[in-house]
Amino acid sequence: MLKHTLLHPKINEVLARAGHHAKILIADGNYPASTKKGANAEVVCLNLSPGVVTVAQALRAVLSAVPVDEVNTMGIPPDDPYAAAGEPAAWLEFRQLLRAAGAAAELVPISKWDFYQAVESPDHVLTIQTADAALWANVLLTIGCRTS
Repeated sequence: MLKHTLLHPKINEVLARAGHHAKILIADGNYPASTKKGANAEVVCLNLSPGVVTVAQALRAVLSAVPVDEVNTMGIPPDDPYAAAGEPAAWLEFRQLLRAAGAAAELVPISKWDFYQAVESPDHVLTIQTADAALWANVLLTIGCRTS
């Protein structure tokens, strides 16, 4: 019986094979998961219906299962119409989840094109595609080391 809250068999399988520096993308419903991924990545679709499952729900479960060294979001280009609205509300929720999980990593936005490049790396092992309707809600985790 698993002690963490992540129950999805395929996600657990991929995480069990992943090691330090492996990257996990938890993508919102707008992310092009079929085309923007690493050559070694598996895609698990959790997009049941609009808004179900959210990135925050998937993030909470993944954080219960693996340590993380880095957490990146896709930064909003300054010329994007949504940039004027400021930081997306989803980012605040992600920060709260990181604190609640005891993660030392800080949420760091990186430019949209650097984000895509990071996802397309050979270290990318898993995309969890959600149906989150929030804009700019993609989060890229870099797995840390198990210390106990």
